[in-house]
Amino acid sequence: MSQAEKLRVGVIGGGYIGTTVGRQFNTEPRSTVTALADVSADTRQAAGETLYVGDGSQYEDYREMLDAESLDAVLVGTPHTLHHEMVTAALDRNLHAFCDKPLTTDLDEARDLAERAEASEQVLMVGYQRHLNPAFKTARQRWQGEGETLSPDYLSAEITQDWISRFEDTWRTDPDLSGGGNLYDTGSHLIDAVLWTTGLVPEEVSAEMVFADDEGRVDQRAILTVEFADGAHGTIAVHSDAPCVREHVHVWDEEGAVYLEGRQWEERELERIDADSTTVIPFIDRSKQRNKAEAFVDCIESGEEPPATARDALAVTALTEAAYEAARSGERVSVELD
Repeated sequence: MSQAEKLRVGVIGGGYIGTTVGRQFNTEPRSTVTALADVSADTRQAAGETLYVGDGSQYEDYREMLDAESLDAVLVGTPHTLHHEMVTAALDRNLHAFCDKPLTTDLDEARDLAERAEASEQVLMVGYQRHLNPAFKTARQRWQGEGETLSPDYLSAEITQDWISRFEDTWRTDPDLSGGGNLYDTGSHLIDAVLWTTGLVPEEVSAEMVFADDEGRVDQRAILTVEFADGAHGTIAVHSDAPCVREHVHVWDEEGAVYLEGRQWEERELERIDADSTTVIPFIDRSKQRNKAEAFVDCIESGEEPPATARDALAVTALTEAAYEAARSGERVSVELD
């Protein structure tokens, strides 16, 4: 494939996501990063070197990049509260968009982007990587596969991390940029994993939170009790002052349970617990696992639905926003998906 035939990607935000996923686009034979925008000159320079984008295609203002460069798609890897305006700007210019999670931190904005994406010929994919993870995909077949499936009854999901100390004095602990605390950061992946893997629809939530700031906006511990449609229930917990990363997702149904476990950012492991307490470790085929860039380009070429859609992301934002309201009010809050 010639350079001219490759999908031309503009990166908005030259930090961790911009460079990490940007490198995937450069490694993917069908795409290449051709332009970069970031408000920081130092970040632009460093990201430009990493992504092989010269000074002439580096911009302080992302809008200038969108108007000046011949692009096919954008990668949005900026702080959370900026996502809506940047994705909207891309879609308005008929560009495909890959947006890091969460899609937005505002429910109306999430609805807006879900509706735009569903009415558009452009691909909008959200960076929830559990949708590409073979362990989670295998578990999902138990409740949302073809043919006869089971119905989850209850679940517990927890992630621990040294989040507060690691991100102190960064944009991730600035709620004007992050939208909140860890529940909107690493916790967003956990909420998405629960909803997408099980197919459960959250209806109400109560929550207890410990906040790291006097204004009560940056959660460092969040424990959610969620009631789902059809009577299922469960807890989702995010702890930000632990020394290391551990993730546990346990989902029970009438035939037993599925356990998804992992440490740090390594591959997650899958166990099946049968009703007689027998533990089975099913084979997980990781040989065909796609990365985010590969999946995004596949969707553009084939017209397939993105692994993580704007509608998926809307459900995460709806539950997250309801949880913050519940924690601050002390009341059980309805999750407004429509």
